[in-house]
Amino acid sequence: MAENGQDNGRRVRVRFAPSPTGPLHIGGVRTAIYNYLFARRNGGDFVFRIEDTDTNRFVPGAEEYIIQAFDWLGIKFDEGVSFGGNYGPYRQSERRDIYKKYVQILLDSGKAYIAFDTPEQLDAKRAEIPNFQYDATTRMGMTNSLTLSKEEVEKRIAAGEQYVVRFKIEPDINVEVHDLIRGLVVINSSILDDKVLFKSADQLPTYHLANIVDDHLMEITHVIRGEEWLPSAPLHVLLYKAFGWEDTMPNFAHLPLLLKPEGSGKLSKRDGDKLGFPVFPLEWHDPKTGEVSSGYREKDYLPQAVINFLALLGWNPGNDLEIMSLEEMVNLFSLEHCSKAGARFNYQKLVWFNHEYIMNTADETLVQMFMPILQKNGINISMEKAQTVVGMFKNRLNFISELWDMSKFLFIAPEEYDEKSAKKWWKEGAAEYVSQLCDFIESAPTFNGAELEPMVMDWIASKEYPTGKVMNALRVALVGAAVGPHIFQITDFIGKEETLRRARKAILYMQQN
Repeated sequence: MAENGQDNGRRVRVRFAPSPTGPLHIGGVRTAIYNYLFARRNGGDFVFRIEDTDTNRFVPGAEEYIIQAFDWLGIKFDEGVSFGGNYGPYRQSERRDIYKKYVQILLDSGKAYIAFDTPEQLDAKRAEIPNFQYDATTRMGMTNSLTLSKEEVEKRIAAGEQYVVRFKIEPDINVEVHDLIRGLVVINSSILDDKVLFKSADQLPTYHLANIVDDHLMEITHVIRGEEWLPSAPLHVLLYKAFGWEDTMPNFAHLPLLLKPEGSGKLSKRDGDKLGFPVFPLEWHDPKTGEVSSGYREKDYLPQAVINFLALLGWNPGNDLEIMSLEEMVNLFSLEHCSKAGARFNYQKLVWFNHEYIMNTADETLVQMFMPILQKNGINISMEKAQTVVGMFKNRLNFISELWDMSKFLFIAPEEYDEKSAKKWWKEGAAEYVSQLCDFIESAPTFNGAELEPMVMDWIASKEYPTGKVMNALRVALVGAAVGPHIFQITDFIGKEETLRRARKAILYMQQN
């Protein structure tokens, strides 16, 4: 295990290598976060690689989306696509010639072979043999370089016939995968098929070969990825051995699955659509269908809250801490504290995290987010004034976007009054209470809330009026409902003239209704 940034004398290097086949799933974000935390904890490097060898699934804009997502999250890469570095190119489609060299090494050593089977031939075999698998038991009955003469193989290739290169897996070998989270995993090679490593159709390798070659050449020391990749690990171990790279084989760590909020199974976009939460970091516009999928950025989540929440889905810091800065997480992170069991995606807990981060964010920062909302609603006030509003309401907010609905009465006088609030507080005598209070406020020597409040309380006591009835009747007059912050914060904000105007308008309403 890595200590002080070293792994058997090597500098720790991890990678996040998504495919540009669509938006980045939140599970992928968690994988990237764990790689980042591990790299920083061990003083190592965090590499960003794009695995785009599957040309049929390539989606325009996906790569740019992924980069923007990490930029929003504040997760920084040390090298890779768009970041530079000494191990490039970092986009697999730009490494074709590199892969061809290693395909040839496997062919020359007899560890791989060329197969010409057509899709129709493969379908026929599947129909003929239940649970058909292209492996040691079936390969000699197929159309490949193991069953054809060298001359026939060369003739077919020269004629432009399409082929694939398959890895020749020897049967009945116990393959050991030493996983830093799951311990020793042993799989017998007989359950593995002869995976396709290269396709002549596009002159590109498949994920399995490109992944191994890149990890080796880029000196990756630890492969930290989702549990769904665990079945591929034995194949990757065999490929490392086939190349004679056992001494530089990375350490594997397979993270627990992110599970649905309810029920069983892996978290999917459908779960988010059903329950009303995003599964992507940023809003995604599908270029093929035009479908728009929501994102955490556009739903007004703070990136720090998203990172904190995701980091604790499958890892615990070994104490009771929940709210942690990225730096604190780096200092506490270890793969030993990662769980083997799946982590349930409690999206309501993420709302709690967002609330806590709003509470712990400086008003000066939050006001920068609030100002565009005010401007969108036609309100032009100073930053200082807007910051006062933030301070009034931040302890009630789950999202900054809620602030307008909570505070708009400060800028726009109520045109109508909440029926339940009026029924409760505008009973007989309320109009007289508010009228007399207006007269008192108008003649008071000060309107500053801190000084006015004790004066009003003394006046109410001297009149032997019920404090709750008087003050809540005034609150409904100013706000339109029995809600909002401290009443004298409201009067300070809207000012004496507006306070009296709203109150006297409400008196007329009470008298007429």
